[in-house]
Amino acid sequence: MNHLSQEEKYMQRCLQLAQQAEGNTYPNPMVGSVIVYRGKIIGEGYHRKAGEPHAEVNAVHSVKDKSLLKDSTLYVNLEPCAHYGKTPPCSKLIIDHSIPNVVIGCVDSFSEVSGKGIEMMEKAGVHVKVGVLEQESLELNRRFFTYHNTKRPYILLKWAQTQDGFIDIERNEDNYGQPTWITNEWARRAVHKQRASEQAILVGTQTAIKDNPSLTVRDWSGEQPLRCVIDKRCQLTSDYKLMDNRHRTVVYNLEKSEQVDLIDYVKLSENDFVNQLLNDLWQRNIQSLIIEGGRATLQYFIDANLWDEAHQYTGDVRFSQGIKAPQLSGRLIREENFGSSKLRVYRNNV
Repeated sequence: MNHLSQEEKYMQRCLQLAQQAEGNTYPNPMVGSVIVYRGKIIGEGYHRKAGEPHAEVNAVHSVKDKSLLKDSTLYVNLEPCAHYGKTPPCSKLIIDHSIPNVVIGCVDSFSEVSGKGIEMMEKAGVHVKVGVLEQESLELNRRFFTYHNTKRPYILLKWAQTQDGFIDIERNEDNYGQPTWITNEWARRAVHKQRASEQAILVGTQTAIKDNPSLTVRDWSGEQPLRCVIDKRCQLTSDYKLMDNRHRTVVYNLEKSEQVDLIDYVKLSENDFVNQLLNDLWQRNIQSLIIEGGRATLQYFIDANLWDEAHQYTGDVRFSQGIKAPQLSGRLIREENFGSSKLRVYRNNV
């Protein structure tokens, strides 16, 4: 077992703090900060929500005796900002409080920050160390980095399959309109928790028609993701839950661009449909997208290599025949048990 150094222990605490705000900081990254004086934590904080104070500000404010700051080390999992946004730059705050040492998990690749915070602090005489638990820091904000580096959302694929590898029975019009449940209620609750952590959720036309999903957060508390549906011929009517005008919904199609109450029709071209769809989401500042199927939509994104993470739930049932689950090759990074249902999480190797 690896023993963490003192620096790594403090950085791990930063990551724990940052994680508490998952799903609430968009479009900002998750950041935690710890201030240490002579081997003791005297202050800590994390960024709770966009527009509110950054982690470093909350950490500094939590220190009772500010005179200790000039002999302390500030730990933070992401490079402190150097620009004026909704809040003043954190690098300036560190300099103003004469904090002599700063330890950073990873550099911020966002163009307005990248390296500038470090440069500002070093010019003012602050000793800066970068790269403590760097991989863990990059992992925590993988959605933020993917969005800024690839100019598209971080893409999560999600489906439930049977023990024998099917995601649905063969449907006829008599059994359209409701989902075929494969996993148990605990796994379904985990799905809703995931929805509350992401910014958008997408299905294809057939899933919208066959399952009539609402794509809402119900079994968990949190933000409602932007609902998106591929409906090339604008087949979906107000009878479908996705078209109920209760939540903002984007309909990607080939026929029209118009706004009808909370429904936004976006016309794309057939020959570059998916890239235009992802670019539209990028322009909406959507950093993460869950694709919840069905098979044709999931397999398209897999074959186009447009995915970052896949959540494969397996229930304790068999269908013997029906619609086969999508096939992907990726790196298994985590397994979780929800009683009779299992979750396997894969990452794209590319």
